[in-house]
Amino acid sequence: MDIKKVFQLIIMAAVMMAVTSCNDGKKQKLSDALLLRDVTLIDGNGGQPQEHADILLQGDTIAAIGKNLDSSNITVIDLTGKTVLPALISDHVHIGSLKGTTNKAENYTRDNILSQLKKYQDYGVLTIFVAGSDRPYLFESSIRDSSATGLFPGARIHTAGYGFGVPAGAPPINFAMDNVYRPTDVKQISAEMDSLQQTKPEVVKIWVDDFGGQFKKMNPAIYKAVVDEAHKRSLRVMAHAYYLSDARQLVADGVDIIGHSIRDSIIDDALVQQIKAKDIVYIPTLSLDEFAYIYDRRPEWINDPFFKASLEPGVYEMITSEKYQTDLKNSPAYARNIHAFETALKNLKKLYDAGVLIALGTDSGAMPLRAQGFSEHLELELMVQAGLTPLQAITVATKNAAQVLKIDNKFGTVEKGKTADLLIVDGNPANNIKDTRKIVSVYKAGKEVSKGPLK
Repeated sequence: MDIKKVFQLIIMAAVMMAVTSCNDGKKQKLSDALLLRDVTLIDGNGGQPQEHADILLQGDTIAAIGKNLDSSNITVIDLTGKTVLPALISDHVHIGSLKGTTNKAENYTRDNILSQLKKYQDYGVLTIFVAGSDRPYLFESSIRDSSATGLFPGARIHTAGYGFGVPAGAPPINFAMDNVYRPTDVKQISAEMDSLQQTKPEVVKIWVDDFGGQFKKMNPAIYKAVVDEAHKRSLRVMAHAYYLSDARQLVADGVDIIGHSIRDSIIDDALVQQIKAKDIVYIPTLSLDEFAYIYDRRPEWINDPFFKASLEPGVYEMITSEKYQTDLKNSPAYARNIHAFETALKNLKKLYDAGVLIALGTDSGAMPLRAQGFSEHLELELMVQAGLTPLQAITVATKNAAQVLKIDNKFGTVEKGKTADLLIVDGNPANNIKDTRKIVSVYKAGKEVSKGPLK
């Protein structure tokens, strides 16, 4: 064979190797791509659902959204008849100390935290904000950092660290709240805020009200000093409040987030406008108020497997017992709790209609009655009961909740370039909000991590 032919063969071989390498590279490039075909898409922005949409996932990211997207060399999942919406975000929860029918410090372990984060994940809640009840273990271990980067399984943790409460008052110490700061003098607060900063809190939590007359309220001078010291450090403040009078003072003193509904009275128009003008966030936690009285009425979901799967062991037996239900109805607080819930519904609608930023939060995990995961879906239903449309409620639970945590550049909506945190359900929640409970699949950062709590 002459030298010219040898060179030709070498060149041909090199070209073939290059082509093969390119093809292999193309296959490698597409190996982490996934096409969700023919979905109804509720993107979280509040607009009408997109019918027959395709969603292309590339790694952990939403790469494209459209109709009849090219599926060459891509794994395709046919989701005809299914709805895709953003994974839920809950801006007021508690984790770790709840176990069985108790809230105790000794419950706060890696295994218990992991179990509860996975539970939220099973219910399509992939981001949570823990409102002031975390314990040193979270910050001494790698859990918080690993969760933030998505390396720790389950819902991602955001935290307020340790909140500020009242000496011998709220929040109750016997609910594993022994790490809460409880200043008796405004002079203590600067140093306590410095201490809190070591946990890198995203918001500062304060407990202001008296828990139905059980405790002394927080001194307004104390919470004003907490707000001032937090703002000096560029930290926002979330207040646990109940009374309209306290809300007025908190708004005047610069609170950033009202972490529960105002429940004793209808909010007046002047205060509504102040809340709006100051860009104060309102988190209604309606499910908390319904849980306070509803079990004696045996609600239609009491035997629903979707609800029961969210409960800690022993809680179902407790809440369905004749003694529990009798004691609940005979409680001096029973009528007050019903009034609180009904007032909360009206205040939510009034504030929403005024353009106040509303975000999802439930206080789930604070006590056994407030079921983690299920509470978030019940909250959606109750927001609709209050007068929001299903699409408005979904935006509250996704886009708005992400905005409050300042993560809306990556989370909260289904859009090109956002992280692929998705909830896939049967039916269409835009028509029936309860369809969010028909979970088919949950995707975290582009990977399927659950088929729901019942599978």
